[in-house]
Amino acid sequence: MTAARILCQCLAFLAALAPGAARAVEKPLWEVGLGVAVIDFPDYRGADERHTYALPLPYFIYRGEVFQSDRDGARSRFFKNDRFDLDISLNGSIPVESSDNAARNGMPDLDPTLEIGPKLGIKLLRNQARGVQVGLTLPVRTVIATDFSGARNVGWVFEPRLDADFKRTWLGEGWNVGVTLGPLFGDKRFHNYFFGVAPEFATAQRAAYTADGGYGGLRLLAALSKRFPSFWFGAFVRADTLAGSVVEASPLVRQKKSYAVGFAVTWTLGESTRMVNEE
Repeated sequence: MTAARILCQCLAFLAALAPGAARAVEKPLWEVGLGVAVIDFPDYRGADERHTYALPLPYFIYRGEVFQSDRDGARSRFFKNDRFDLDISLNGSIPVESSDNAARNGMPDLDPTLEIGPKLGIKLLRNQARGVQVGLTLPVRTVIATDFSGARNVGWVFEPRLDADFKRTWLGEGWNVGVTLGPLFGDKRFHNYFFGVAPEFATAQRAAYTADGGYGGLRLLAALSKRFPSFWFGAFVRADTLAGSVVEASPLVRQKKSYAVGFAVTWTLGESTRMVNEE
């Protein structure tokens, strides 16, 4: 279950960067399917240990007027026009067992987190003839950590990003390519959840550390995807740097630069006979 959630979070990047055609097209109201995904990434941002997962991936798509669910996650869309859209989006992070990570050995485990909050999208440029769209995305989310027996708030994050989508590329018809770049800002509680070291967990190799709120690093992500008649394929690579951030001096930051890569293939098993317009 945990690993499947890991993959769902990473696949959200793929759809966000490679959306459907800019013009309105008819699609089923709902779809259900199953796929497989493979992804390799560090235990947490700044970690020098990483894992690779290969797991089955079920998915559900619902294209309602207000509530929507797809490979980009579940959300409620409150407002949309040709320039702006406002909705609720979800994000999260994976659990980390400190006994399996040398930098965190002896410290409490990192519980998985759920991030939820409003997201404002602003279309900056759309050239349908050339298949290019550029936008600014402004999500603000509160962060909740849970071990499934209880939950607690561990801060908030702000992740503004610039998104560029290309639907006519050298790869051929139907391939979508997306690039996104943006910083991450978090409050003191958020940064200390991942990078703080309380005095009782300090050792000769791991000094006590308290993080400040503020700039938390920069992310660059590139993705591609294509929907074939009977299946969908997507892949991504993400580069992440903590250089110049308020947490780069943490003893839990073993490397300032890291990367993640992955791909997925999904097949549609069933769909609604009712069709709706989707942009």
